[in-house]
Amino acid sequence: MILNSDMALGLQQNLTLTQQLVMTPQLQQAIKLLQLSRLELAGMIQQEMEENPALEEILTDTPGEMELANDSQEDVIPDDSLKEVRIEEKVGNDIDWESYIHEYNSTGRLHTEKDSQELPNYEAFTSSKETLEDHLQWQLLMYGPTKEEEQIGSLIIGNLNIDGYLCASIEDMAQMGNFSIDAVEKVLKTMQGFDPPGVCARNLQEALLIQLKQLKISDPVLEEILSSHMKNLENKNYKKIAMTLDITLERVIAAVNVIKYLEPKPGRQFTTEEPHYIIPDIHVYKDGDDFKIVMNDDGLPKLKINRLYRDAVSNKKVISKETKNYLNEKMQSASWLIKSIHQRQKTIYAVMESIIKFQREFFEKGVAYLKPMILKDVAEDINMHESTISRVTTNKYAYTPQGLFELKYFFNSSIKRTNGDSMASESVKEKIKDLIDREDPANPFSDQEITELLAKASIDIARRTVAKYRELLHILPSGKRKQF
Repeated sequence: MILNSDMALGLQQNLTLTQQLVMTPQLQQAIKLLQLSRLELAGMIQQEMEENPALEEILTDTPGEMELANDSQEDVIPDDSLKEVRIEEKVGNDIDWESYIHEYNSTGRLHTEKDSQELPNYEAFTSSKETLEDHLQWQLLMYGPTKEEEQIGSLIIGNLNIDGYLCASIEDMAQMGNFSIDAVEKVLKTMQGFDPPGVCARNLQEALLIQLKQLKISDPVLEEILSSHMKNLENKNYKKIAMTLDITLERVIAAVNVIKYLEPKPGRQFTTEEPHYIIPDIHVYKDGDDFKIVMNDDGLPKLKINRLYRDAVSNKKVISKETKNYLNEKMQSASWLIKSIHQRQKTIYAVMESIIKFQREFFEKGVAYLKPMILKDVAEDINMHESTISRVTTNKYAYTPQGLFELKYFFNSSIKRTNGDSMASESVKEKIKDLIDREDPANPFSDQEITELLAKASIDIARRTVAKYRELLHILPSGKRKQF
């Protein structure tokens, strides 16, 4: 191999210009704030106020308290404008002190500061909701069990799900505690007689039979239907039950009406799950011929930068370099948070304004007039990226004249109509729901019949699409909707 003597080996430096997106911490924070729900935003603000001493809440709405994020703008009232608060009220000379003393003097016990400190906390007086486990444990102890029976009972209670059903087999529980199968069966049978009726059952069938027994309803037809015809009962195949049991259809329907009053989830009344209420981020009101948008800031603290920290970093006070850097860092973080929150609110407002522009007929007339719309439509209208619109519309709710809706609700696919127009998929779902609401309960529409009815309204969709939309609306098939 011959090397060319003119070729030089060495290191060289080349200057190349390239473009790349750099996600600064401030930009990451702004993007994160956009996708937070209202509740999550309130929690995040509270956490930042605890961690950042330079950040504090505006307690009043006076102009002097309103904080601007720019460091160059003054956010506090000048010192010379602050006045000492004085109490000028004077006591009149015409008060009947003797009547006053007799009226307000009390012979009751006087509570000193020492007494108040010894009083129990307020939490000691508040009652907590009784759980299913507590309720069953109390009944078990009232039963007067032996030590082994108490251990078995506690094991059974520990294997109940939220609905009160037993999730473990007798064999497994016997193996867990090294008990005999007969002993576990005996305790289980006893506990199946506890309140609420049907608790400790292993399936729905057993729970309903236990409830019949506790209600002292002795009906051979009811017991036979629950014991041998659960599948036909679920499918509302009452004619087959009548033929099998050799009884009239009316007799079966009468038995079914009794079953309807039984509780399929015995532990429901002891659930500890709290309901989650949706608080709208935006209120949309009809104002004359136009719509007014009002941002809901209730519960969200208004923020400002602590004045003491602002003064400390000024030239008025001599502080160490490390302390000054720390204060500057905290103030900059607080300033960016305030700016990000303001930008978030402005972006949500702009998106809602654009949605009203595209969906004006919906806000005026209802869901049937909802138009097909995609994220790109709004993104182009307000000059933002589609990903930003997606973040803004996630977990954000608007209260409108037509009801409470998530912002993503207004973005839906387009369905072509036979007359050449397009229709929003949500409007089609509403049309299907309206048809089912107006159907004859004794002869409900099948998916094919709904497809044909929609075709008459110039909505051309397949039967499987109707079935898909019906399932999304949590509506049962026609066979299970049938009522006698």
